[in-house]
Amino acid sequence: MRLQRSAALLAFAVLLWALGPLVLLLGLGALAVPRVRGWLRPTWRVVAAWAGAVAVLAGVVVLVPDGYLPVPPGAGALVTPAYTGRPATPTPLDLRLPQHPRLAPNGSSSMHNDGWASDAYAGPGPVGESPEVDTAWYGVKECATLAFDSRERLIALCGTVRGPVLHVIDPESMRPRDTLELPARRDNGNGKRPWENLCGGSYFFLDDQDRAVTATTDRRIVAVATADGAGEPDLTVQTAYDLTEQIPEDDCLIALMPDWEGRIWYVTEDGRVGFVDPGTGRATVLDLGEEIANSFSVSRDGGVYVVTAHALYELGVDRARRPVVRWRTPYDRGTDVKPGQLSRGSGTTPTVLPGGLVAITDNAEPRMNVQLYDTGDGSLVCQRAVFGDDASATDNSLVSVGDGVIVENNHGYRNPLSTVLGFTPAGGFARVDVAGGECELVWTSEAIAPTSVAKVSLETGLVYAYTKRSSLLGVNAWYLSALSAETGRTLWSVRTGIGSMFNNHYSAVTLSPDGSVYVATLAGLVRVRDRR
Repeated sequence: MRLQRSAALLAFAVLLWALGPLVLLLGLGALAVPRVRGWLRPTWRVVAAWAGAVAVLAGVVVLVPDGYLPVPPGAGALVTPAYTGRPATPTPLDLRLPQHPRLAPNGSSSMHNDGWASDAYAGPGPVGESPEVDTAWYGVKECATLAFDSRERLIALCGTVRGPVLHVIDPESMRPRDTLELPARRDNGNGKRPWENLCGGSYFFLDDQDRAVTATTDRRIVAVATADGAGEPDLTVQTAYDLTEQIPEDDCLIALMPDWEGRIWYVTEDGRVGFVDPGTGRATVLDLGEEIANSFSVSRDGGVYVVTAHALYELGVDRARRPVVRWRTPYDRGTDVKPGQLSRGSGTTPTVLPGGLVAITDNAEPRMNVQLYDTGDGSLVCQRAVFGDDASATDNSLVSVGDGVIVENNHGYRNPLSTVLGFTPAGGFARVDVAGGECELVWTSEAIAPTSVAKVSLETGLVYAYTKRSSLLGVNAWYLSALSAETGRTLWSVRTGIGSMFNNHYSAVTLSPDGSVYVATLAGLVRVRDRR
């Protein structure tokens, strides 16, 4: 109940802030009617007008189907640029990523794109040629994880006040074609607000059979077909695996990923890991006893890389077909949960790199470090401190760019209210490369992406981030920005919208097979593509 009240208050605040000018206009219009004005005492006229307008808007949210209206804009378009910079010249990056045989094609399968959690796309993204911005309003709903089926339709796992839902979404109109409601969110005692709660509603993967495999809040894994026999959108649960014997009621599933043999691995909030054998339905569990607040990655040799709030692990399978720890390496987890993170520890999903390396960040003070480990024995190869003293934290995966990684600074972002009235957190990006066993800081950027889950196109050499500018006038303008992976320079930015409804709040930047960019916001979807 507390989570529901918190979500309702957040939704109300977001609605009022984003639609303030429209609500005020409706209120003034109501007061202009003599009969209405006569009915109300002066002190209650404004209150009644605002309440009536909010009621009308709430009705629209409930009655209008998802995707049939644009995300309503806030005020400030005249004092913020719609576009800055100029079209970029592609500078391709050399990075070859293995195709996981049990996942949909790389770039189409999960929040972090592939088994290595590279956050890299082989295909193109927009270069900034008169970019077009389209939006679709979903009410109070955020589709944080997107994938693409074999017909290039969006498969979306979305969070509502009630809990998670799956959608098949038309990529052109951004309207849902089919919907499956998953079990409702439970209060498992972690005290987190809905969009800070990762239980059963943040991560899923699309497998090589076009099935969305997701965890549920009632401690099951479900494999959901996304189309019927004729190829039409149809979300139907094909298989379900019950993990209630492995996971107690006060714990919950966080993330899933198959290994190269097809076993479906899982991690839980309280630090349990294990896998389900789809052939037999047998489930296993290993209790690490350490909080987990991120997804994980898998390598071709069977290594499963999990970061807890204490250590980085490589897991594997022993001869008895049970999960086993191959190695464990502790890192500096700091002294507290930094503003901008969901847990005290690393905020990154481990990123596997070429050459037998895996990368994370720690939570050290006064500055966090980008760290690279040897996948063979878990030894620390090198590390590099990034960003300013007492102003460094990330809760997003590292972006792989070949010889190194790009990290985003989320320090100072606490919740959607952290960015109202034109405020922004510290922000920044940095690239760290490894060469000869040393970590080198290649460049830094002052671009501010509160919670971007940035991605890179290997074809264009551009890093796409969802950014925000500080405004003394109190304008909340949001942008899709393209940074050069080589130099860190912001080459162009296009405004996606104004107001808190355009806050992406930890949802991923997603590149589609046709080169468009999709970003989920607190109230819908944004699409950016070059002029056609």
